[in-house]
Amino acid sequence: MQIKKDCVVAMHYTLTNDQGEVLDSSEGREPLKFLQGAHNIIIGLEKAIEGKQVGDAFDVSIEPEEAYGVRHEQMIQKVPKSAFQGVDNLEVGMSFQAETEQGPVPVKITEVVDDVVTVDGNHELAGERLHFKVSIEEVREANKEEMEHNHAH
Repeated sequence: MQIKKDCVVAMHYTLTNDQGEVLDSSEGREPLKFLQGAHNIIIGLEKAIEGKQVGDAFDVSIEPEEAYGVRHEQMIQKVPKSAFQGVDNLEVGMSFQAETEQGPVPVKITEVVDDVVTVDGNHELAGERLHFKVSIEEVREANKEEMEHNHAH
């Protein structure tokens, strides 16, 4: 069976960046399962596996526009420490939800200097070309419940 919309796919993968560093991998774990066409994975990878079948193994590079997007400098902002009410010790790497006009946005602290905190709302992989080594382990039709819930069970 070839992978198409509304198929449940199980795949093993290794994700690396342009420098060859492993960013994530399913090695030693269960394969990643998802519903094809439901945007459960990045769009570039979803496109790359369309038409593949069990046993296929391939490498694919995904540009930022079809991965986690390009970096937007306006997503990096300096805010006063007072904006973090109830948090006594702010540290680089901490994550929070910022309330914006567009709704909640996850942000990460990238710098703390005196009473000013720099937060970055870009996804940590925004602007990165991603390289996947993929092997397709299972392909099946999604059941009614999976299609209603928009993800694999």
